[in-house]
Amino acid sequence: MTDPPEIIRRYFALAGQPDQDAYFALFADDAVVEDEGREHRGIEAIRAWRRDTPLVSYEITDVEDTSAGTVVTATISGDFPGSPVAGLRFRFAKYDDRQIRRLRIAP
Repeated sequence: MTDPPEIIRRYFALAGQPDQDAYFALFADDAVVEDEGREHRGIEAIRAWRRDTPLVSYEITDVEDTSAGTVVTATISGDFPGSPVAGLRFRFAKYDDRQIRRLRIAP
């Protein structure tokens, strides 16, 4: 398993914490997050998505660099039905050292 880029490490460090400006600063203004088959476009939509998402902890089990971006496989645990969920994939695309522009979360 390779180490994920710094911005992706920051994503997982901040994602399990209560909503905060540092987490949202990871995303470009026009970022798109796809989760559970729904697309959330722009910071305000991403904020709304986070308000409706329970806080979870993440255990990264694999990191793979692909031509389309970085795929991080993780087990998530928290206060939600079916916890823990293993093998969830976080597909980071169109990101740089400062901001994430596209994230797709799916098995």
